[in-house]
Amino acid sequence: MTVEIERKFLVNSNDFKKEASKSYSIKQGFLNSHEERTVRVRLKNDKGYLTIKGKSSEDGLVRFEWETEITKFEAEQLLTLCEDSIIDKIRYEVNFGNHTFEIDEFFGENDGLVIAEVELQKEDQKLNLPKWIEKDVTNQNKYYNYNLAINPYISW
Repeated sequence: MTVEIERKFLVNSNDFKKEASKSYSIKQGFLNSHEERTVRVRLKNDKGYLTIKGKSSEDGLVRFEWETEITKFEAEQLLTLCEDSIIDKIRYEVNFGNHTFEIDEFFGENDGLVIAEVELQKEDQKLNLPKWIEKDVTNQNKYYNYNLAINPYISW
C-alpha cells in the first residue's frame, strides 16, 4: 500500500523518443472506473498487473495506489471482463535531472495524445522540466486513463 504523488503534462514534440532509455507496450482496461476508485488490469509486454487506485486529492497530485503482479494469462483473461474501451499505448522512460519521466503515446481512440507523468517524493518538490513538456494537466481529470477509456481523446 502506497501513496502516489504524481504530476501529468502534455507533450509538444517527439523529441523525448531520442532521450528514452526504454519503451514497452501497454494494454490496460478497467474493471471499475469510478471517480472514488479504479481497478485496473494491465498487460505490460509479457507481465500482468492488477492495480487499485483511490480518489485523487483536489489538486490531482496525491492518491492511494496498490498494485500486484499477476500472470500474463490472468491479465489477458481479466481484460476480457473490463469495461468497454481498452487503452493501448507505448510507454517511454526518460531520465531527466533526478527524475524519470514516463511518457505515454496513445493509440486507437486516444491516438494523437501524448502525456508525460513523473512521480515525486513530496507534493512541493522542485522539478526541472524537459523542453518537450507543453502544459501541466495534473488537476485535469480528463487526462486520467480511466477517463480516457470512457471519454476517449478522439471525441473531444
